[in-house]
Amino acid sequence: MRALLISLAALFAFSPAALAQSPVDNAIDALQDDTVYLDPNGPQGFTPQIADSYRAQIDKAGGDIRLALLPSGAADSAEDAIGAIRDGVGKSGTYAVFMDNHFRVDGSSGAKDAANQAFSAHQQEGPQIVIQDWLDRMATVGDSGGGGGGPDFGALILIGAAAVGGGALLLSRRRRRERDDAAFAEVKANARDDLVALGDDIRALDLDVQMPGLAEPVREDYDRAVQAYDRANTAWEQARSPRDLAPVGEALEEGRWAMESCRARLEGREPPERRAPCFFDPRHGPSTRDVEWAPPDGAPREVPACEADAQRVERGLVPETREVTVGGQSMPYYSAGPMYAPFMGGFFGAGLLPGLFIGEALGGFWDDGGQGGGDFGGGGDFGGGDFGGGGDFGGGDF
Repeated sequence: MRALLISLAALFAFSPAALAQSPVDNAIDALQDDTVYLDPNGPQGFTPQIADSYRAQIDKAGGDIRLALLPSGAADSAEDAIGAIRDGVGKSGTYAVFMDNHFRVDGSSGAKDAANQAFSAHQQEGPQIVIQDWLDRMATVGDSGGGGGGPDFGALILIGAAAVGGGALLLSRRRRRERDDAAFAEVKANARDDLVALGDDIRALDLDVQMPGLAEPVREDYDRAVQAYDRANTAWEQARSPRDLAPVGEALEEGRWAMESCRARLEGREPPERRAPCFFDPRHGPSTRDVEWAPPDGAPREVPACEADAQRVERGLVPETREVTVGGQSMPYYSAGPMYAPFMGGFFGAGLLPGLFIGEALGGFWDDGGQGGGDFGGGGDFGGGDFGGGGDFGGGDF
């Protein structure tokens, strides 16, 4: 009896640890009946809306695809995670994992080739876009079938399959282009809001700067703001891709600072220091100081803030954050994905906020200072090698 009581006591003592599941275990459970698993703790930059969009793509692809988006350290490696998930789910098909800035795919050679191609085409735009493109490509990937009738009949089947596949590829590319165009239109519309806001501020000061006897530095600041606005407007009109919006952000930052300097001189104050704009909303103008702030489920970091937002953060309140539209839904710009990286990067400059933008909220777009090129932490390795006899893994390291 005493031995039984001791055994029961040990069971209760260790049951919480025994019952606690790892992210990989949770993914295995979820992917029994679902196609996409997004862990509640990450990875950064992936939202439930993005996960839903992946589910929709998998439904359209019509293949047996399972995707796990795991937090950092969920397994020793992405290869370990994908092997454990495949074994745990115990169903055939294509498996994909994103973890610790590594994207891995295990399945047919076509699925792995598609992952390599998506990574090669979009690695500079971040993992969200790479996975999106991979799923688009999966709509045209099929597993190889076996034998059948005579040579002529087989040739006819191959010709027919090539024709169908070519048509599907064109349709997939057209749909992807249409989706990208719609997303860019949203980004450009949000950039236009910032442009209009600066223009309104300039017009509001127009009467003041017409006063006779105005000090020359005031007119110089005002003219500088007008010239910055004109540059931003021209760049906005000529923008045809997200990267084209970086000069818009740069010009708007300069115009904002010039306006604040002009306004300060008019009021008899010293012009503000030329600092980075308020991180929470660049339309607030130049920051006054840095404040420690942590994004949802993220690590604390120092960010530049206007005085009003700095005080809100220090009081434990939510700062007035710049909201943008993604898929018709409003969210903070730093959670909106890599499409917004070039425009917002124009305000802050390369390397100013490395702890926030590199490989985190904006999917690693600025690993090379926002100039394009470069690798996402892992040197652009597309995986490779054998794992548990399962063959090579496609994908790449961000």
